[in-house]
Amino acid sequence: MTIALKAVIFDMDGVLIDSEPLWQRAELDVFSTLGLALTLEDIHITQGLRVDQMVEYWYSRMPWPDYDNHTTSNAIVDAGIQRVMDEGQPMPHAIDALQACKLADMAIGLATSSPMKLVNAVLNKLSIRHFFNAIESAELLQYGKPHPEVYLNCAAKLGVSPNQCLAIEDSFNGLIAARAANMQTLVIPSTEYASQPRWAAAHHQFDSLQRLPELLQ
Repeated sequence: MTIALKAVIFDMDGVLIDSEPLWQRAELDVFSTLGLALTLEDIHITQGLRVDQMVEYWYSRMPWPDYDNHTTSNAIVDAGIQRVMDEGQPMPHAIDALQACKLADMAIGLATSSPMKLVNAVLNKLSIRHFFNAIESAELLQYGKPHPEVYLNCAAKLGVSPNQCLAIEDSFNGLIAARAANMQTLVIPSTEYASQPRWAAAHHQFDSLQRLPELLQ
């Protein structure tokens, strides 16, 4: 039995803004200054993680001298924000998707692992803040995605049961978080990873937000 939707909760990076390439370059630049020769394939492993968890992940595998998670995380965030402000563009059909949710009388939430200063930069860059009824970051939570807390917090702020929320993700860590929160899920992975069998964990898989209205009827 399909449960009627009352809310749509968007991830941010890679769903609303085409920031994953910008974020990846920022990560690679900062890690290279620490002596880590990471590749884009490596960076994809940690996609969707909160930045401090991502830094911790790589330090546990490739430790570097004078480890300071806070300083490294801030450097990555600052580099990412600069790239977003300089080059950030909405993902295809992102604005149309937000408008479609409004027309369908859906509550609209944002649930992201990104810190609030990056969230604010993106919302201002795209001029989309007015669409959201709730904005939640995992920045100050004990755990970021794939833990479901940020999604559960967003649903609570919207006043909607999690199983009546559609979570839209582009990363597997985010998809795990949304499924653990007992939400309906739509995944839109990047083209190069779209054929991976793991996306079968999602209720729906599209290649862009263009088809979102199909799920809002």
